[in-house]
Amino acid sequence: MFLPKYPDNPTPPPAHTHTPNDLMPVRRSLPPVAIDRNTVVALVVGGVVLTALLAAVAVTAISVAIAAVVLRSMLRDRDHNRR
Repeated sequence: MFLPKYPDNPTPPPAHTHTPNDLMPVRRSLPPVAIDRNTVVALVVGGVVLTALLAAVAVTAISVAIAAVVLRSMLRDRDHNRR
């Protein structure tokens, strides 16, 4: 009743036919980039400045956190002594 119907040709035709391309792909070279001493110095100085700013933000965040813990401790001790 539900038997599959097989095609007469057991191997289907290939869906993709490969045709070799005799032409070599064109390679585009990148334009030459001139890196002089001023560029390197500017990049190094920029990296140092950004690193210093990041360190300053980290130190500020740590000091604010420490100050918050100290203030919290002082306020807790003051409220505890009132009772």
